[in-house]
Amino acid sequence: MPTNSITAVGNIAHPTPFLHHHLSTPTLHAMENLTAFLLAAFALTGSPGPNTLSAAAVGASFGRIRGLRYVAGLVVGVMLVALIVGTGISGAIFALPGVTPVITAMAIVYFLYLAWKIATAPAIGHLENNDANPPRLIDGIFVTLANPKAYAAMAALFSGYVLIAGNPLIDGLWKAALILGVIIIVNFLWLMTGAELARHLRSPRAARAVNIAFALLLLASVATLAM
Repeated sequence: MPTNSITAVGNIAHPTPFLHHHLSTPTLHAMENLTAFLLAAFALTGSPGPNTLSAAAVGASFGRIRGLRYVAGLVVGVMLVALIVGTGISGAIFALPGVTPVITAMAIVYFLYLAWKIATAPAIGHLENNDANPPRLIDGIFVTLANPKAYAAMAALFSGYVLIAGNPLIDGLWKAALILGVIIIVNFLWLMTGAELARHLRSPRAARAVNIAFALLLLASVATLAM
């Protein structure tokens, strides 16, 4: 049998070395970094916290459609935070004396207001007879900008991973684009979770209990800001 044929048979029988031979080490390393980055992005932005729990609470209190503006605000807010962190502005701002306590206090006050609005909203299916207004786009933006954990998450993602070596600008743009996709997915899923949970509760009392439960969970997540 010719030598080339033996080599080909060996490559088929043992594909892993063959793939490693044709996929350069930098390419494999980049793929590993991308996978790690996406896993970290989903974990940091999709786990229960002020943003995600508020999205679920708005979905439970006002429904999927009426909650879309608020979720869009959360997405815009995260991208603004990514811009602030990526350009180094956040480091300069938080380094100023007294800034962090003021931002934290503002965040806590606003989250208290949001929790009250969610807890007192009518059950889904009874909104048409109620003048309650769902949180707006600007509310979602403010919630994110006032959430110190959003800055920590973006700092971890931007400083902890390199997707495009040797080109910080392109690297940052790729990270921002991937974060945008992740944020849209996780916040919409949390919105849907809250909306579907409340929609299947026929009793107004049970639906109200869900609203209050989400409001309390939101407060519990915000309590960590004061620690």
